[in-house]
Formats: sequence, structure tokens, C-alpha cells
Amino acid sequence: MAEIFNDESLAILGGTPCTARPFQFNNSIGAEEKQAVMRVMENGELSGFVASPGKPFWGGEEVRGLQSEFKSHFGVAHALAFNSATSALHASVSAMGIGPGDEVITSPYTMSATATAILMTGAVPIFADIESDTFGLDPKSVQDRISANTKGILAVNIFGHAARLDELREIADGADLFLVEDNSQAPNAIFKGEKTGTIGDAGIFSFNRHKVMQSGEGGVLVTNDEKIALKAALLRNHGECVVEAMGVEDIVNTVGLNYRMTELEAAIAREQFRKLPALNDARIRLANRLSAGLSEIDAITPPHVSENSVHVYYMYCMRYDAKIAGIPRNLFVKAVESEGFFLRAGYIKPVYLEPVFQEKICFGAGGFPFSANARNDELDYSPGLCPTCERLQDEELMMTPIIQPPQTERDIDLFVEACKKVLRHKDGLLSAEIQID
Repeated sequence: MAEIFNDESLAILGGTPCTARPFQFNNSIGAEEKQAVMRVMENGELSGFVASPGKPFWGGEEVRGLQSEFKSHFGVAHALAFNSATSALHASVSAMGIGPGDEVITSPYTMSATATAILMTGAVPIFADIESDTFGLDPKSVQDRISANTKGILAVNIFGHAARLDELREIADGADLFLVEDNSQAPNAIFKGEKTGTIGDAGIFSFNRHKVMQSGEGGVLVTNDEKIALKAALLRNHGECVVEAMGVEDIVNTVGLNYRMTELEAAIAREQFRKLPALNDARIRLANRLSAGLSEIDAITPPHVSENSVHVYYMYCMRYDAKIAGIPRNLFVKAVESEGFFLRAGYIKPVYLEPVFQEKICFGAGGFPFSANARNDELDYSPGLCPTCERLQDEELMMTPIIQPPQTERDIDLFVEACKKVLRHKDGLLSAEIQID
């Protein structure tokens, strides 16, 4: 994306695009990861887990090494590696003793796994609205959603920035609820001086292929609570086989699955975790430049960063005001994309609009776990449930991954210029009556 053209005609109307080079996704896998894989291959132990009491119950050398490094870096008492962040989410909620009839308040603006982790325990998600600046749970909406069945809050630190965790922690403590952070998109983010993922009773990190650090698949759960750590470990590795030998008296939610991370994944994850500060710094540098450029455009609001906090920009999400711009959002996005840039209208539809919630059908044909909830007749997942979330998705939010290397500061400047160019040619764009999907 190194060249800018002098042609002022919009590319969507036949002019020359602002940039000629395709967007490139970041590949952070290098020699270190290759060497780590070969270390495991030469050792021959591709998984160190065994579903029986003793050292192998806790995983192999690479898994234990990854867990130790997480504990040290985040200053927590316990860290457990999983085969995915989805598995870790399920284990975290299950470890809290959640079951049929219970409710957990969570965000509608997140990957579906956040909500389905709750369903997997037999509980049901209750969706609270989000804020228009952090895109995280709105504490007031959370407070309004608490019922006699509520057992916890599952907050999402979305796009690289924390939810309002101080207020959510206060609500949770005041109502005797647990607080879990889905920190998959915000590794090493800071909220008011504290590392995200460590403010709740448990925090979840992801090594999925799309994330800042990736090992193909993988996740890590961190906590300072010994009981949560033990329950999660039992769920990770066939707990029913070991509870008697390990002297576990509270066996609620200890029937385990195979949520075990392989040694190959752990070896790669360790190298990626060591690279995390540099990976984040590169994104932050480009994001700061982009925010400075977009601040010159009245119709676009750059991402919010809370006081004494660090946004790590898993994705760069901005708000668009169509009234100020004079161009519908989706048309603006299409025009900027035609200039050669990766820009997306919205993120994903609110999770409660998925069929599993619209039809209240999950396990079996009888509607479980919704049918096990005493308030099932009151549980309403209709459109309009979370108006701020729906407005952001349908009208305001735009997102771009342009802040990730190997893009450069020059690419950022060209993106800003493309946005300005489209706005300069508003009249011609509107008169063309372009069809938008």
C-alpha cells in the first residue's frame, strides 16, 4: 500500500484506487516456533496428559511451561492450558458450580462461544446491553438484569479494550455473583492500572488462529481461586476418573471432557506469548496514528481508551455518524473498500438473534436448558432486547484490521485519505444510486 494516486475520481465510480497493494494479514510464526515444534517432535511426546492421578494428569512439559509463564506474567496463583478458549470458558463457568435453572449475564456482542459456554452448563445466558464507547457490558443494564436466578457475570473485553470492569466487579461483589472475563481479544490490555483477565474471578485467553498470539487453537484460564482451578482441571481431563484417588469431596461439575492442549500447541503458544509485547506494541503504534488521522473527520469517532488503560487493538473499531457524513454507513464502507482497503460494516449480529435463542432449542427437542429455568416464559430474546448493541451493529460501527503489521504508517495515512476522499465526493457517490447488499 505504498503508492497514492492523484486521480480524484472515486474508485467505486471508475476512478483509480488510493492503493494498489492488497491488504496483508500478519504472520507472526517464525523460526522460534519452528524450533519449538522440532523440539517436541524430537522428544516424541505429542501430548503429556493421562486421565489418571499423578503428574501426567496435569499435562506435559510444554503445557506446564506455558502455564508457569502465564502465572508469572500475570501474577496469578493458577493457570490452566486448554485446547481452546471456548473449552476454557465452559470450564470456568462450570467451575463456579453453575447448573440447570441458573442464569449468567453476558454480552450480546461477542463470538457465540461466550454464550454457549453458559448453555453447556445447563444454565441460560441473560443478555445485557453494551456501552457505545467501550463496546463492553453496560453496568446499568447488567444491574437491571439481575434476578433471583443470577449466579454470575461473564464480561467480554472486546476488540482489545476492557469492559468497565471496576463497576462490574462492584456489582458482582454486591450481589454475591462471580465475574469471569473473556479476555480472548485483549491479551496484555490494561484497565485502570490492572491487567485484564486478572480482575475477575477467572480470566480466559485465546490462541485461536485469528488472535494476536496463535497456536492454531488453544486457550488459557487464569485464576487466584484454588477451588476454581481444581474444578477446571478436572473438567479438562476426565475428572470422574480421578476424584476419588485425589480426595476431591465436592464432585459437582467434575465429570470431565477432553479439553487438553497438545505439546505441539503449547510449544508454539509459548513462543507466541513471548512475542506478545512486541505484537501489541506494533498494533498500538499504528492504531494511535490512525486515531490521530481520523480525529480530523467529524463523522468518525476513533476507539475509546479509558483513563490509565491500554487498548491492544485486536481490531480497530470506530463509530460512524451518517447524519454528519451525509452518506449511509454501508455505502461509505463500500466506497472506502473500493479504494483498496479492508473495512467492514458492523461486527456480528447480536448473539441472541441466533436460532438457538430465537427458538429456545439447544439440548434435545424439549428446549433444555431454557425449559429448566423457572422464568422460561419471561425469557425474551426478541429483536430490540439490547438497543445500543443493535444500533451499533446496524448503523454505526465500522472495523478494520489495518493496524496490524505488515501494514505501515504510510498505509494508515492512505486509509485516512481514502475516507476523506469519499466524503469529498459525497454528491457524486449519492447520485450514482449504487446498490448496497
